[in-house]
Amino acid sequence: MVLGLLLAFTATAVRAQPKAPEATLPANPAATQQSTPIDLALHPAAAPQSTPIDLALHPAAAPQSTPIDLALHPAAAPQSGPIDLALESASAEVKRVARWVVDSGDNVGLPFLLIDKINAQVFVFGPAGQLQGAAPALLGMGRGDRMLVSNDTKMSAMPPQVRITPAGRFVSRLAKDSKGKELLVLDYEASLSLHPVVKGTPAERRAERLSSATAQDNRISFGCINVPVPFYAAVVSPAFTGTKGIVYVLPETGPASALFGLKPDGAAVAGAQLSSPAPNAPAAQTGPTPGSR
Repeated sequence: MVLGLLLAFTATAVRAQPKAPEATLPANPAATQQSTPIDLALHPAAAPQSTPIDLALHPAAAPQSTPIDLALHPAAAPQSGPIDLALESASAEVKRVARWVVDSGDNVGLPFLLIDKINAQVFVFGPAGQLQGAAPALLGMGRGDRMLVSNDTKMSAMPPQVRITPAGRFVSRLAKDSKGKELLVLDYEASLSLHPVVKGTPAERRAERLSSATAQDNRISFGCINVPVPFYAAVVSPAFTGTKGIVYVLPETGPASALFGLKPDGAAVAGAQLSSPAPNAPAAQTGPTPGSR
């Protein structure tokens, strides 16, 4: 009986041994092989979805912001409208010279003025050529582009036909006259300047002439350029404060191209020499400054 039990136990143990390897067979390799391609397959699938979504969103946002920005700028433009209209209404000669000054850099980075004698107007530009303002002006009573009297001629000895505002290119700066009033000196030796309108004699009606709708009555001074007081204070003086500038007085007896050296279309003539019929204002002034006339 004991022998029978031993044989039965041994048989049972022998039958149980083959099952142990089956229980210990690793299931991880199979699971690892299955999980790896799943992970790899998921990443490429996610990437294409995110890329087109991002790309599609950016173009959609850009068109919305662009027209909004562009629409805002015209809203601000009307503030400078009167200035733009002033240049649009300027003569072709003024526009041609202004373009040449900017394109050629003849103003050497300084503010500059254009004086249209034919239409009795003054245009003030910043160093980069931006129009700062425009106004009517009173000019010399005589017609012409060159001074016909010496610099030391007294005003009382100047008949109307020699009271000329000379044309030319003038290096100009602010100064004080003998009464302490500010003016823009064009030619120190010739006592030529641009300044706020003076009263003059009652018969001259200078203020009324500035306010008239025509330029036909704007020839009344001894040669200086008179401009409205508010225009001088708000535009001319700030433009030239702390710096010198260039004043271009356009001729009335010939084309500006011949005087300043530019082609009829406004382009600069290579090698042309600018000329001025009167000396420019000196770099340093000693003695009395030009008065208002």
